[in-house]
Parts: sequence; structure tokens; C-alpha cells
Amino acid sequence: MSDTTFIVRLDEPGEGPRLAIKDLIDVAGIPTTAGSRAVADRATPAAHDAACLAGARAAGARIVGKANLHELACGATGFNPWFGTAVNPLDPALVPGGSSSGSAVAVATGEADVGYGTDTAGSVRIPPACCGVTGLKTTWGRIPAQGIWPLAPSYDTVGPIARNVGGLVQGMTLLEPGFAIEPWSPSVVGRLRLTADPHIDAAVDAALAATGWQVVDVDLPEWQSLGWGAAPILMAEAWESDRRLVETAPESVSPGTTAFLQMGKAHAEFLANARQAAEEWKRALRAVFERVELLALPTLGVVPPEVTAGGDDTVLAAATLPVNTAGVPALAMPVPTPGARVPASLQLIGPWDAEERLLAAAAVVEAAVGPGPFG
Repeated sequence: MSDTTFIVRLDEPGEGPRLAIKDLIDVAGIPTTAGSRAVADRATPAAHDAACLAGARAAGARIVGKANLHELACGATGFNPWFGTAVNPLDPALVPGGSSSGSAVAVATGEADVGYGTDTAGSVRIPPACCGVTGLKTTWGRIPAQGIWPLAPSYDTVGPIARNVGGLVQGMTLLEPGFAIEPWSPSVVGRLRLTADPHIDAAVDAALAATGWQVVDVDLPEWQSLGWGAAPILMAEAWESDRRLVETAPESVSPGTTAFLQMGKAHAEFLANARQAAEEWKRALRAVFERVELLALPTLGVVPPEVTAGGDDTVLAAATLPVNTAGVPALAMPVPTPGARVPASLQLIGPWDAEERLLAAAAVVEAAVGPGPFG
């Protein structure tokens, strides 16, 4: 088990489920570092828990630590020059994914039953895709974000990571007491085809075929033109969230993160067009969900890159960021991929506030193809 999984380990008493909390999320009495030296150097113990922890506290959950992450949540690889990079439990040579890297590794290695992560462009889906576990990006605004270090407030969401679909359901019951999945299976699923490794595409197709669902190909050119076309909103908001760190403590922000954030300055002039693109993208997606009940595609179209080779955030988030632009929920889960270093990850996307049905559908897939490498 890697010492880079957690920034701070905790040993809370109790018999409830064990939680790994991404260190963007306030835990009373513990400083929040956001995986950043610039933040850690100034951090004081949080006065209160973040709002999203209320249900877990009421259920007697035990927080086992503040999980590591990509610095300031500004990347999809999981790299962290200050606290180390969490180790991928499937293959240490590969990146763990970001930004919720430590949360995914903690559940994969059995150090936590559920991990809480945040997802702005794919951060509770990309790490599970890299590490062979499951993650649920919730509908924007469904889970309160108070007490969480922001990246891009128009995109930021909170969601659970777990070894299997049952663990995601448990995570949602902690985030939203009273949550329960519906006894439901979709009639028609739309298969969206983006650029992807053929072996990954084949594994996703095989998993869908095993369910017996009616699967139809969906052409959605707006995914790129509008879903990604609105990305300047994310970049500009990220710059506003963290610019003071770059401006006042540049030596304590890594060059890669600094470059990521500074792109937001250049994107500000495109905000009006980006906001229009975001609204048009939501309308396009509503029209799609009038024809199909869910969308299906790979979470990650490539094999996770080698740690030594780095990674292109645009490539890693190609299948995830437009989900955040729309604000809809999406789920990532491993599916069998014979001979692969890392199993492919199926991403299921539902309409707004459809988490109950999305998890029910994922349970159908898991029953058809079996659980992932960590059960």
C-alpha cells in the first residue's frame, strides 16, 4: 500500500463504513491542502465539515484519511510533485488518473469502502477507469459543494468511488440519506462512438451486448463542437479560483499547474460564446434523451499512459468533460477486456437527476459481465 495514497491518515473510531475523503473537501479539525504546497503552507484546521459529509457523519462513517489528488485538481493524470503520485494498483507503471487519484487507489487497495471525490472534467471517472474501480459523477448541484475547494464552480460536482456498483449505492446513501436505486433497466441505450482504442471499444460493445439491451448508435457531433466548445468556462473559472496562489506563491505551484491555470486568462475573451455553446449543448442532449434512455461509451479511449511519459489532459478527458458542461450524471465501471493491462471502463450517461436509474442500469451490467478486478 502506497504512502502516497493519503495526504493525511486518520484513525477515527466506530463500526461504520470507512471513507477516504479527497483533500479538497473540508474535514473539521484537519487542514485542507488541495494537494498543493501553496495551500498547505497557509492552511489552518477546517472549522467545520463540508456539507457533503453530513449524511456520512449521521451514519457513523469513519474517515480514514484525506486522499491525495492531482495538484489543485488541475489535471487528469494524478501527478503530484508535492505529496507524491498515488500508485496505480493494477500496474504501478501507469498513471492512477486524476484528479481524484488517492480516493480511487484507497478503495482499490481495500483501505476504504468508499472514496469521496470531486468531478469537474472527469475526476471521479478517469481515476476509476485507470485503477479498475467504479465512480459516479452526480448531477451538478445535487450534492452541496459548500466547504469544498473550488476549481470551476459551474462544473464542480461531488461523487462516490467504490470497488463495485453496490459500493457506489452505499456512497450515495451516505451523500444523500434516503437514496435508493429504482428497479429499472433501460429499453434503448444510445452507443456514442468517439475515437478510442479498438480493444476498448470492443470490450464496451461486448459488455452492452451481454445485458440484452437494445443498443443503437447515436451520432452526436455536438459532443465536440458544443460540449468541448464550452470549455473556456471551466478554464476561466479555474484561473479565478486559484490565480492568487500563482500570483503570490509561484514557487509553491508546479510549472504544469501554473501553465494550466494561466490558460484561463486567455480563455476569458471567449466566455460569451462558450456560455452560448453550453446552453445549446444542453438542448442537444435533451433531444437525445428523448430518443434513448442512456448513453454508453468508453470512459477512457486510451490505455492509461505510463507515469514516465506524462499524459495529455485533453485526450484523457475526451469522453468525460462534455458531461460536466451539461451537468448530467455519469458512471464509470470496469468491464472485461481479455489480455489488457487495465480493463476497459464503460461510461453510462443519464439525463439530469437520473442517478437512481443510472446505478440500477450499472447493476444490470455488473450482473451480466461480473465485477471488476477488485470485486
